[in-house]
Amino acid sequence: MEDELSTLFKALGHPIRRRILDILKGSPKTTGELNEYFPEVTRYAIMKHLSLLEEGNLIVVRREGKYRLNFLNAVPLQKMHNRWIGKYMESTANSLLNLQSIVEKKGEDKTMNVTGHEQGRVFKIEQEVLINAPREQVFQALTERAGDWWEFRLAPKGVASQFTFSAVPGGKFIEKWGENQGAVWGNVYYVNAPEEIRLHGHLGMQGAVNSSYTYRLVEKEGATLLQLSHHASGIIRENWEQEHSEGWKYLLGSLLKNYVEQSQ
Repeated sequence: MEDELSTLFKALGHPIRRRILDILKGSPKTTGELNEYFPEVTRYAIMKHLSLLEEGNLIVVRREGKYRLNFLNAVPLQKMHNRWIGKYMESTANSLLNLQSIVEKKGEDKTMNVTGHEQGRVFKIEQEVLINAPREQVFQALTERAGDWWEFRLAPKGVASQFTFSAVPGGKFIEKWGENQGAVWGNVYYVNAPEEIRLHGHLGMQGAVNSSYTYRLVEKEGATLLQLSHHASGIIRENWEQEHSEGWKYLLGSLLKNYVEQSQ
């Protein structure tokens, strides 16, 4: 943990690298696009800064054709917050962890006034978290034991609910309450256990939205690098990308990671 924080602090130690993170918070960028923000800096220098950010696990790189697309990975920042700030606060993980606010609004705003700015939006969330446990154990926690750590609920307040996750093609990640009430958080359309599982699911978003998310698990020196990809398109409200990014960061970087590592 301390070695990870040392690498993280080193990555944050230069104003250009901090500015890059601010830019990527808005949306992913190619290396060339980032270079345009710093006309006084060479492309080679920007690539060195990106390399240090990648070492600190603060960015996730995905290849799209001939381009290198850089995504912000906020999970290490949450871990730093928990280590150096959150432990001294009376209440931790407060407004930052607001995927909950999405699902709690399920009964509000039944009709949505759609403007031109709300049409045709797309977002892509890419995050990584290193979990100190074997890949099989992480996959099991993600699927058949998801109800043990998945904190968010669509059930009405005060009503107990249970989760089931059938990790087979055509299976479902379901929350149930009452006799015939519940919600589908995801429909499984691809499984290659324990390496990858892909699902379709709205994850709290209402209306004409196409949303899918993927877990990839990579073995890394006795630990597991969990890679999340969440892509959505359609009538998407402006704050949904940020809220889902923060919610995933909390779910995977805090709740799942702590659940798995403390179960060993």
